[in-house]
Parts: sequence; structure tokens; C-alpha cells
Amino acid sequence: MIQVITKDVMEKFKLHLVSGQEGIGRYITTSDISRPGLEMAGYFTHYPANRVQLLGKTELSFFDMLPPDIKQERISKLCSQETPAIIISRGLDVPQELIEASNDNNVPVLVTQLTTTRFSSRLTNFLESKLAPTTAIHGVLVDIYGIGVLIMGKSGVGKSETALELIKKGHRLVADDSVEIRQEAENMLIGNPPPLLENLLEIRGIGIINIMTLFGASAVRPYKRITLVVELETWDPDKGYDRLGLDEEKMKIIDTNVTKLTIPVQPGRNVSVIIEVAAMNYRLKKMGVNAAEEFARRLEEVIASNDEMDDF
Repeated sequence: MIQVITKDVMEKFKLHLVSGQEGIGRYITTSDISRPGLEMAGYFTHYPANRVQLLGKTELSFFDMLPPDIKQERISKLCSQETPAIIISRGLDVPQELIEASNDNNVPVLVTQLTTTRFSSRLTNFLESKLAPTTAIHGVLVDIYGIGVLIMGKSGVGKSETALELIKKGHRLVADDSVEIRQEAENMLIGNPPPLLENLLEIRGIGIINIMTLFGASAVRPYKRITLVVELETWDPDKGYDRLGLDEEKMKIIDTNVTKLTIPVQPGRNVSVIIEVAAMNYRLKKMGVNAAEEFARRLEEVIASNDEMDDF
């Protein structure tokens, strides 16, 4: 599990450390950020102490209006043992009371030159990416016409060989063998390769090949949103496969349901072309064009027309 500490944020955004240096190893456990305006006014009943506290021009200008004894009280409560960091935006001056309280409680106080809103947005995106739920799935992730297709199946069914054919046709490899997946937002799964396997593809009989070296930088990409799962399986003559496409199967990955297609594999079937068409058809469905539903509608019209003829 990836963990984020205050030092990571400080280095990522090149923040200036003012005080509380001993606390830069504190863990940040949530992507939520707090702007403690109510706390500055004295309301600490529901103070989210475990969040990064972001102070801007509004909070600090209000703080300057408080009497000295109230300042000490409020800022001491703000620097709790759970607080991972207090960040000052716009490069504003840090109040002396905050410096003293942060040193006493080992709460890092950092300064950024960015505006409050812009820094809040960037920090939230960074933390959501780092703290997102993650998993790893055995398969191949390929970018096909802008659709992130996760190809799954038992070992030896031909996942990597299919991916190689797709790459030769101009599509892009994201990950082979192991796909690391994180859920960055609701219904948003992002897949990327483990650092050890980046740009590599394993082909039985040949071994490990470097896709970027063979096909160029345009043949790979570092990550891709997963929107379609294709499972390859050896053709089973006793199994009934979907021939119309009216029933949509789903696969749950972390907390997101992803559309799943099962494609039987046997000699003579061009699997790479089938997956290409599946990606294009998925995109058309999202645009409101569904060939299966159109066929069903036409069939119903023909049946209804025949029933009317029988009534005469």
C-alpha cells in the first residue's frame, strides 16, 4: 500500500518549511483538505484534525484581528497531534504564534507561492491519485482507438500475441502480464504497468521484447483509463456465446463495474480484429448507436407486421 507523508508533499510542490521540522514524517491518510475558517472563529467541535490544513488570505486576515490570548488558544488547538501539516498559501507571512505552536507540537508549517484555490486543487488531485484504492490483475492493457481495453484470460490463451498484433496496427501498449489498477475517482479506473515491466512484452518462443525500442515511443503509454474488459477463453462447443450483444456483462474491479466481453478463441479467428471492432462498437454504444438494439427493434416490427397480416 502506497503511503504519503508530509515530506512527499513538500518535495512534490517545492514548499518552504518554516517550522515543525520534526513532523515532516507524519502520514497523510485522506485526500480531503480543510480550510479552518470556523476553527479560527473558535468552533472546534467538528475539527477535521487529520486533514492537511490550508490557510489563505481570508483565514490569516481574520486571525490578525484576534486578541493575543485568543490567538494562542486557537492556534494551539489547530496544531493537534493528528494534523499532518499546515500550509500557508500566496507566500504570506506566517504568524509568530503559529511558528511557536508548530514547534511545540511538531506540526510542520509550510508555505507555497500558489493561490489558495489553485494549490488546493493540485494537492487534492495529487493525494487522490496516491491514496486511491489499488489492485493488480493478470492481463494486458492496450489503448485501442482511445478505449482502454483490459485483455484477460488463462495463461497461454494468446493475450500477449493479440496485444502484439494490435500494436503492429498502430494501437498502444500500456501494460503486459501484470496491470496495476487504482480507482482515482468514482467509476474511474486507471491502469499502469509495474516499473519493472514498463514497455515490455513477453512472447512465448521469443522472450521479452521492448515495444518502445521496436516500434517507437508512439507505441506505448504510461497509463490509461480502463473502460472495457475482454476475456479470451478457449472455444467450448458446449457453451452458448452471446450472438446478439443485447445482454451486457459487468466485471467489478475495486468499486467500479466495467463492461466485459467474453471472446472464444480457436484457430482461424482473428482475435485482434475482433477486439478492435469491440472497442469501436463500445464507443458507438456510448454515443447512442446500438446495433443489437436496432436489430431487435427491426425484428419486433417484422413480427408485428406478420401478425397483422395473419389477422386478415
